[in-house]
Amino acid sequence: MFYSLKTYCKTKVPLTDAELELIDQYFEIKQLKKKDFLLQGGKICNFVGFIADGTIRHFHLKDGVEKTCDISFENSWVTDFQSFLHNTAGVMNLQAMETTTVFMVTNTNLNKLYKECSKYETFGRLMAEQVAQRATEIAMSLSSEKPEERFQNLLKKQPDLFQRVPQKYIANFLGVSPESLSRIQKRIHDKQKS
Repeated sequence: MFYSLKTYCKTKVPLTDAELELIDQYFEIKQLKKKDFLLQGGKICNFVGFIADGTIRHFHLKDGVEKTCDISFENSWVTDFQSFLHNTAGVMNLQAMETTTVFMVTNTNLNKLYKECSKYETFGRLMAEQVAQRATEIAMSLSSEKPEERFQNLLKKQPDLFQRVPQKYIANFLGVSPESLSRIQKRIHDKQKS
């Protein structure tokens, strides 16, 4: 399951071995235990992270209630782009749902990397596009799909979801109560049996 950042980069941009070694110079590896925070709301997000292994839940607080915005798995980028781009305090919390390994690059090091090897600017654009595409998918899903459709799409993309993320967070992400999610699961199970 462990997916190396170097392997990911090689599939996206034609980099030489020497250019790939720059990852070791500019990125740091962060190991998170279950429930550890990669980022907490109110702090400035000065990094972009690549999940090599594990799961990160994105959430913010509204009136003291946690609102799950996304759940990211291996081979995904995580950041609070608003905070990252404007160097302002963010509202997003990024929390590990299981033991998680993240390759992190600070804003400063990312700019140094771009200057040292212009191919990484292409890589940076692809990274930003992946994050923007995911945000668009979530917005479209929220505006046009019923919770049952969202649930089925989530399971298609991440079949081991329930083994890795507690049901209450999945329900929160889908915008339903845990009880409603149980009913959705039962309806889907009943349809599959008939």
